[in-house]
Amino acid sequence: MVYAKLVETEKEYQDAILIRRKVFVEEQDVPLHMELDEYDQTATHFVAYDGETPFGAGRIRTVESSIGKVERVCILPKYRGKNYGNLMMQCMEEYAQSKDYDKLKLNAQSHAIPFYEKRNYMITSPEFLEAGIPHRAMEKKLIKNN
Repeated sequence: MVYAKLVETEKEYQDAILIRRKVFVEEQDVPLHMELDEYDQTATHFVAYDGETPFGAGRIRTVESSIGKVERVCILPKYRGKNYGNLMMQCMEEYAQSKDYDKLKLNAQSHAIPFYEKRNYMITSPEFLEAGIPHRAMEKKLIKNN
């Protein structure tokens, strides 16, 4: 069974960190000290599993009272192209709505912009470099569940 979930245990947290290290540090050459940062201790983490095998990760942190920032969303290469990025984002967005966020922001790697646009994120910045990788800021207004 394939699913994404809120991290609730130390093992799930370590699984999420493992996936981030494989994707960002090993695959994309992001320095470890930039990938694992001061926000990891306070962010809300998410992990995706195929049975017992972790393959995806992401986190959300509150940047203003009703605004969350989606960060570190990643899927292992063999799981890409199978709609699992949407599974991760759905899980994270549902969490954000449950916390009454009005808006989510993120910095998308430029190649991933079409993925986020399909999820109704809008570009809000010119291209910039983050860890040597081209990005654009994006945001999405969340629909209230009243």
